[in-house]
Amino acid sequence: MPETAAEPIIRVSGLTTRFGPQVIHQDLDLQIARGEVMGVVGGSGSGKSVLMRAIIGLIRPASGRIEVLGRDTARLSDGERQALRARWGVLFQDGALFSSLTVAQNIAVPLREHSALPRRVIADLVAMKIAMAGLPPDAANKLPAELSGGMRKRAGLARALALDPEILFLDEPTAGLDPIGAARFDELIGALKRTLDLTVVMVTHDLDSLYAICDRVSVLIDKRVKVGTIDELMREPDTWIQEYFRGPRGRAAEQAAARSGRPESRAPESRGTESERNGEGDGRSDGDSR
Repeated sequence: MPETAAEPIIRVSGLTTRFGPQVIHQDLDLQIARGEVMGVVGGSGSGKSVLMRAIIGLIRPASGRIEVLGRDTARLSDGERQALRARWGVLFQDGALFSSLTVAQNIAVPLREHSALPRRVIADLVAMKIAMAGLPPDAANKLPAELSGGMRKRAGLARALALDPEILFLDEPTAGLDPIGAARFDELIGALKRTLDLTVVMVTHDLDSLYAICDRVSVLIDKRVKVGTIDELMREPDTWIQEYFRGPRGRAAEQAAARSGRPESRAPESRGTESERNGEGDGRSDGDSR
């Protein structure tokens, strides 16, 4: 894990977000170190995705300060804000791809918007990002509707990596994937983080992912966050944290991680499906291929 004493790559201070009279976060403070994988968890409606969207500028907070890569995001000109956004990549739930564009065209969008590279160079870069995301070459010419859920996520990941970002934001990256697909996606994120020296902020409910690749975890409780390693958080007296990490699914994830020896190499079959993790029975979900 990176040194937490290092200068944070993301610093959130006194953040308050609200929708009308409903307060989502209040005086929330969070620091994320360069090079770490930070998981973000919390109960339904606790504001996990809202926090991520506030950090990347899709939601304007009511008050507080957000600094990313040393820049106060509220004090930037349009040009400065555009340049800063080019330094991070975002994978939204289910990929959020443009439905009328092929995978290759989707990945090319940020390259065309933020660079003046020749068409041939963009095509080469797109092919490289497709490979980095673990997609077969023939996925390039497919539309999102022709892909499985897991492949759409990988295509969205390839687009998020298009500009060689320093920070990668992931919103529920393993939701809807079958056990093997979810484990492989975790392994891919871990490998990309190490190879590209990425900082990763991952909104998730998936305990297996927390054990597999996260250095620390931010738990949203009472409109603020408690931050620590899983071991540190398990010593917190908060009832929700205890139920989350020490409940049946938490114990299963911990035991599976212990059996694997290395969290990154946890066996895929140790994971439950999305429906099983939510207690919804034997629902089927997409894997990484049809």
